[in-house]
Amino acid sequence: MESQTHAQFHHALKFREDICIGCSHCMNICPTEAIRVGHGKAQLLANRCVDCGECYRVCPVGAIIVEQDDFENIYNFTTRIALIPSVFTGQFPDSVDSGAILAAVQELGFTHVFEVEEGVEFLNERFNEYLLQHKPIKPLISPFCPAVVRLIQVKFPTLVRNIILLKAPVDITALHARKTLTDQGIDPSEIGIFYVTPCAAKIVAVKSPVGEEKSVIDGVINMNYLYNKIFKILRQNKGKSEIPAFFPLSGKSVCWSLTHGEADHMKQGPSLAIDEINNVIEFLEKVENEEIDGIDFLELRACDESCAGGILCPGNRFMTVDKLRKRALKSDSIRGSYPAEFQGKIGIANDFLHHNISLGEVHPRSMMKLDDNMAEAMIKMKRIYDLNHMLPQVDCGICGSPSCKSLAEDVVQHEASIKQCIFIQKILEQNDKMDIQESVLIMKSIWSDNKLDQNSLKDEITIPLLQAGEEFTNQGKK
Repeated sequence: MESQTHAQFHHALKFREDICIGCSHCMNICPTEAIRVGHGKAQLLANRCVDCGECYRVCPVGAIIVEQDDFENIYNFTTRIALIPSVFTGQFPDSVDSGAILAAVQELGFTHVFEVEEGVEFLNERFNEYLLQHKPIKPLISPFCPAVVRLIQVKFPTLVRNIILLKAPVDITALHARKTLTDQGIDPSEIGIFYVTPCAAKIVAVKSPVGEEKSVIDGVINMNYLYNKIFKILRQNKGKSEIPAFFPLSGKSVCWSLTHGEADHMKQGPSLAIDEINNVIEFLEKVENEEIDGIDFLELRACDESCAGGILCPGNRFMTVDKLRKRALKSDSIRGSYPAEFQGKIGIANDFLHHNISLGEVHPRSMMKLDDNMAEAMIKMKRIYDLNHMLPQVDCGICGSPSCKSLAEDVVQHEASIKQCIFIQKILEQNDKMDIQESVLIMKSIWSDNKLDQNSLKDEITIPLLQAGEEFTNQGKK
């Protein structure tokens, strides 16, 4: 059973039972084994999910959706701020200037536009200070990717102390934007800040932030949704020469959300960058087992090519990386020609941000917590070991769980029956401990009546196909 804390954890990924066909693609791809199949539908175990979005990528029928805020919510505020990550500008052709993209965002209805990475130079200084002050803890882990933070909470709870307790660039820029406009005399209650997200995990980071009670951001906009709107505006504006001036980001800032964006700029000791969630899991297992030495800082990202590979990015991730690296080179070459007073520039000595950059403690929420009572938990762990040992270890998924080990865990937690294993069923049938009808009923409870409906085989097309298949098999045996 989920604890109350787990039940309150927000998830951006939602499963639509009316569309789901129970194909098990999502169950098999999930890196934290957070999905089961029951009654022919995918079912999410909320205490295991980290909103990485791998299930969203593989669903063949679009049964997994990303919950997002209504765009019209921006009009609940008179001062409307858009926080645009640099990776958004990388979705457009090389011929489209980043300034034109930001101008089009403002034309869409926002009164102010800030690029998320405006806070990177400030954050980079704080990171290096943090690494220097916390040298005994190695490796320290970047909090940039919310999916990784939650992965550590649920799968590697002993490593939560390694997470750097500093806000991400989006939060720093949001704080700066709100403070800047408030200082100009704008009523804080009239300021709405909306972040354009490349992934589901960053939606969760806003709706259910880790290390703080409430996010400074008021809403989240799907990047794919905004891309289509902006692309239409850019086509309509083709040929317009007047584009509002935006202070160009440094090359470092432009590439901060890409793989090696953080790691290449850490001065205090060796750093390593790892992307794609299964690579991250493999490496964290080595860290947890104390097999890794000599690394002071880890940049870990759940998506392949980091934010360029987010599930809500409409463009090709490799092309996006290439475009951003070109933009970074261009930005560094022209920054000197811009006056420093342009809106959005965050100084590295910003006192307000310095006093508001820290996160509170990150707590573990282990998905492997078997019982609040330690003695009972040890008994359950022994039962899981014994049950797993007697299962076939083929991880076929026919039982509705992604692996034999996960089925053993589900059985011990009273969420499944050992009889759901097709191999156990056959063993029981051979020993007259189960009849075929009971086996069919168990399979129907997992995969639904539709998949085991005998009437689906009784038509003029199916029967000849089955007979032909049988004849082909017999010929092969001869």
